[in-house]
Amino acid sequence: MTRVLKFIFASLLLSTLLLNAAQAADKPNILFLAVDDMNDWIGCLNTTPSAITPNIDALAKRGVNFTNAHTAGVYCAPSRAAVFTGQFASTTGCYRNQVYFVNHPELQPMQVTFQNAGYATYGTGKLFHHPAGAIDLRGWNDFHVRTARQRQTGWPLDSWSDETPIPQPYPNSICNRDGEVANKWFLEWGKVPADKEEEMADTMRANWVVSKLKEKHDKPFFIGLGLYAPHFPNYCPGKYFDMYDRDEIELPPYKADDLDDLPENIRKMKTNRSRIHQKLEKLGAVKEAIHGYMACMSYADAMVGRVLKALDESPYADNTIVVLWSDHGYHHGEKGDWGKHTLWERTSNVPFIWAGPKVAQGQTVNTSASLIDMYPTLVDMCGLTAPPQKLEGVSLAGLLGNSAHAKDRDVLLPFMEPNAYAVINQKWRYIHYADDTEELYNVQKDPNEWYNLAEIPDFTSIKNQLRKSAPATFAEPGALLNSKRNLVIEGEKFHWDPSAKKQPKKK
Repeated sequence: MTRVLKFIFASLLLSTLLLNAAQAADKPNILFLAVDDMNDWIGCLNTTPSAITPNIDALAKRGVNFTNAHTAGVYCAPSRAAVFTGQFASTTGCYRNQVYFVNHPELQPMQVTFQNAGYATYGTGKLFHHPAGAIDLRGWNDFHVRTARQRQTGWPLDSWSDETPIPQPYPNSICNRDGEVANKWFLEWGKVPADKEEEMADTMRANWVVSKLKEKHDKPFFIGLGLYAPHFPNYCPGKYFDMYDRDEIELPPYKADDLDDLPENIRKMKTNRSRIHQKLEKLGAVKEAIHGYMACMSYADAMVGRVLKALDESPYADNTIVVLWSDHGYHHGEKGDWGKHTLWERTSNVPFIWAGPKVAQGQTVNTSASLIDMYPTLVDMCGLTAPPQKLEGVSLAGLLGNSAHAKDRDVLLPFMEPNAYAVINQKWRYIHYADDTEELYNVQKDPNEWYNLAEIPDFTSIKNQLRKSAPATFAEPGALLNSKRNLVIEGEKFHWDPSAKKQPKKK
């Protein structure tokens, strides 16, 4: 290569690097805040009951608050798989606890798309599902876990491991004092000593994000924080319990015969799950259980507040988009249920708030949206190159800048198997199960979904119209892997081997 050619090549290379650096400098940072099992009882959504969430409410006031946003999966793993791949379970087959990056390694997750665009990527906490082997480690400059032991056991979250404080005695709640409940973690709530708050897993994760915001960053950054709260067990410092007068807590609305007009298979399943709520009623502990949940909502809000305060005090405050979301909602006796795993409003409706540059302030959007929309929205707002796979959500970038652009649409929510789903908009919720049974609710007139209209002939055309928004075909369920057999741990790394018969012995 001649000296002239070398000079030209070096000049072109330098120009490219300078251009990329200039483009990267113009890109907004992203603060990606996930909470777990948090339903729509946050203050800024004006529901009953209503938790005390001043930091989330303040975020809503300075951005866009979606009141009719819905999850993309009915519990943790499928919801998070949809968020990070931009594709529904009906396309990927990740309906339950499938590990999306094993079944579909060709799908480019969100964090890789950011890293490819020159972003520094940092993550911690429950962004993915919490068991060992569930964190997609691709595309992170640093994914933080609390202990070396976690890295050596497949990166489980271990939010309630030996290093984290729990109330004493254990079990703590009234539901478990008689020894009847098989899974004591489920209906557990109680106060962690006040001086132990900094030792709680979510506190440490929030503090780690605070530390990242205090660092000097030469690249735009994507920082993801996944809080485990208010997922059960509902343990948090007593000061969050003390924010509420238990006797004054309003219960959600219940209807005694709410299950009577459901399809037979769903009625049988929910009658069985209703035993949880019936036990709470028998013990007079419904308010006590809801108290624990709301206390943990307030604890999660406080951790969000720590991070937002650090952002406001940082040099990045004016160039950082904040998006806050919950993976799904949670029932507390509505329709006889306690938990998630349903296609009804209490599972589907979630907090969903955006704030920062290119986002209008103090806007409320009542039209339908989905968590599946985050990936395409971030691609548009940050000028990223879209991933190879089709993103099945809708970019919200335009209406985030001007909510007058918001138009209602049908939103899909796949269930836990093929051909089972809900289609949701501002007026209707249509539910179709794999056995072809149906539910239909006019949610404007019947917000509690008490009156199933599916068998009334007058509504056949409505059902047919909503059904058109469902996929024409559904992917078959992907392989479910067993961590004891298929998860291979190698030092501080892991990989899944679907063909493995048992976990190789450590040398």
